[in-house]
Amino acid sequence: MHAIKHATNFRTRSDATAYSFGLEEEFFVTRLQSRNASGAVAPAFIAACLKDSTLRDCVSPELLQSQIEIATPVLTKMDDALPLLRGYRAALAKTGADYGLGVLAAGTHPNAIWTRQKATDSDRYDRLMHDLQMLGARNMVCGLHVHVGLPDPERRINLMTRMIPFIPLLLSLSTSSPFWQARRTGLMGYRLAAYDELPRTGIPELFASDVDYNRYIDTMTSAGAITDASFVWWAVRPSLAHPTLELRVADSCTFAEDAVTIGALFRALVRRLDRDPTLNAGLTPASRAIAVENKWRAQRYGIHGTFVDEARRCAVSVGDTLDDVIALVGDDAADLGCLPQVEAAREILARGTSADQQLAIYRYARGDGGPRTLALGKVVDWLISATEHGAEPPMTRLH
Repeated sequence: MHAIKHATNFRTRSDATAYSFGLEEEFFVTRLQSRNASGAVAPAFIAACLKDSTLRDCVSPELLQSQIEIATPVLTKMDDALPLLRGYRAALAKTGADYGLGVLAAGTHPNAIWTRQKATDSDRYDRLMHDLQMLGARNMVCGLHVHVGLPDPERRINLMTRMIPFIPLLLSLSTSSPFWQARRTGLMGYRLAAYDELPRTGIPELFASDVDYNRYIDTMTSAGAITDASFVWWAVRPSLAHPTLELRVADSCTFAEDAVTIGALFRALVRRLDRDPTLNAGLTPASRAIAVENKWRAQRYGIHGTFVDEARRCAVSVGDTLDDVIALVGDDAADLGCLPQVEAAREILARGTSADQQLAIYRYARGDGGPRTLALGKVVDWLISATEHGAEPPMTRLH
């Protein structure tokens, strides 16, 4: 089976819809009373979500019972995305409340202990757990996935490779995972430190062509190492289910507005790369190694660090990098009708990411040595509220 597989629901009919997109958001299901990840979720809650008129066509279980996912339909207008995400989140919150549950969007759950979680019962997840063993049980992470269609899906491997230098910026803007196992990690985005324990994750390899990529997938499947290309979980990959390029590097965004901004920025980058085959052409192993370093810097510092700039041979701030990228994709974003959403990335820099605000709440709650469990509970309460209600000014000044 070849890795590049087409699905009719993403096919396009005109240039105006050639870069259609979809967003997938993963959430943690949380017990409202204890503020802990739910462990085992009552089947009645999932059944209620599947019956809800807003959720039934877009919701699905995840690997662990304390996770749940929503997926938008195929969209062509960026303005349609935010109302959909807000509606899904409100419906999840309302349905969960009937069972004493809340949902929160973050790369990691501040209070979750992985040994207390239970896997979802399904043939695919059973196979995954058998293969991954403890790594699967430790997969207490949630991400945002962005799908973008292309006029020619056969170009996805080329675009995936040339997208590599932009991946760290998209991660830095989404960082929402400063806690792990009820402790501060010192990282703004710990999620990928945990997720990259899994095989076939991280920055993709420098494939020379779609033939080269298909040789890799066909060899892996023929050898029985993987069932199909959906078992390759790179930070960006060609989707097997749809003829799209799929971004997977982003933490789950606490604010729906930020999820739309990440989606818009990725969509504009896809179009820019597709229109200019010279952009990031000829990347070398050194280029990929620098992207790996910048990915780490995004995990560690979020929006507050610097990136290694290969062309300039110097360190460049996240803000200056973002300005360069917005200038690069401005025409594409305007043509796609998503320039306001792309430019909203500067608002993330101004107010801080979810990780910034979680840490501000945690520090405020601890004060002069208050209980860590109480501070973490305050963070969880804020995450549940912000997931449903959206971006608000942070409770304290962020430094």
